[in-house]
Amino acid sequence: MKIEERIASFVQLGERLKTAIDHNNDLFQVAKSKNGWFGVEQSKQAFKNWAEMLTINNLNQWIADYPPIGNEREGKRVGIIMAGNIPLVGLHDLLAVLLSGNIAVVKPATDDSVLIRFVIDQLYEINEVFKDKIDLAEKLTEIDAVIATGSNNSSRYFEAYFGKYPHIIRKSRTSVAILEGNESTDELKKLGEDIFTYFGLGCRNVTKLYVPKGYKFDRFFESIIDFSWVLDNIKYTHNYDYHKTLFLLNNEKMLDNEFVLVKEETKLKSPIGVIHYEYYDGEKNDLIIDLQLSEEVQCVVDNESIKYGEAQSPRLWNYADNVDTLSFLLNL
Repeated sequence: MKIEERIASFVQLGERLKTAIDHNNDLFQVAKSKNGWFGVEQSKQAFKNWAEMLTINNLNQWIADYPPIGNEREGKRVGIIMAGNIPLVGLHDLLAVLLSGNIAVVKPATDDSVLIRFVIDQLYEINEVFKDKIDLAEKLTEIDAVIATGSNNSSRYFEAYFGKYPHIIRKSRTSVAILEGNESTDELKKLGEDIFTYFGLGCRNVTKLYVPKGYKFDRFFESIIDFSWVLDNIKYTHNYDYHKTLFLLNNEKMLDNEFVLVKEETKLKSPIGVIHYEYYDGEKNDLIIDLQLSEEVQCVVDNESIKYGEAQSPRLWNYADNVDTLSFLLNL
């Protein structure tokens, strides 16, 4: 399959995902029944994001820096162990493997099996050649390389089991935001999207805020009030109630707006229902550089390089953990 044909197929996939938002409500209900974190609106948001990414212009821009991508090659069998923390989180790896002319041996996450299988079925319908390019598997066998995404614990297993193959193994990461104290209500509301989309489960969700000394959270709470819908999800509510009770029992200081807790804490990753914050001194740019060097940070939302509200809308060429997946695949 030539590169032009692959790109045309992905454009069609984007169009089908856009159509599915309004016409496949049963699909989203089934996904929700399998995974209580996959609210219907959250799944639709993932489909919308992917539909907006899979355009001819975006795909051509993605491959522009990879001249060898058009060369004919014998495809390698690349195992993909997908995460299931947010809807379609493994789709980028699947597209990268197919775009590079390789064969995807896919082990979907149990928590995201419904939606990713829907996408694969759409690719089969768009072009039957994909039936020879995508191999759904319970176990990864007869593979030449591996891309695996999981927790810090599972990454150790992946290293031990797949370390002999060329590999990309991703651990748990999170994202942070830096405030200067002069943000508008609209900017803070957009920041709320970075925090609450997918209930904070994604590696690009902001779980910690860096704020200047003396920062008052009143306007922040006022600006994010529309996100109280998170309490409609019983799993989120249980997390919020649990940590609120725990903090009260331990006499730990916190701020509470009745649907999210804000707590001063040095740790980057916060529990669901909680946002950590830390005061910073000195130059904002110095803080950004330090955070970008951290292996725990996926992205830094500073309203400049990544604006508030854009953390959950990465480009095709924004690679997880800043590891260039396409270069890795083209060099197998």
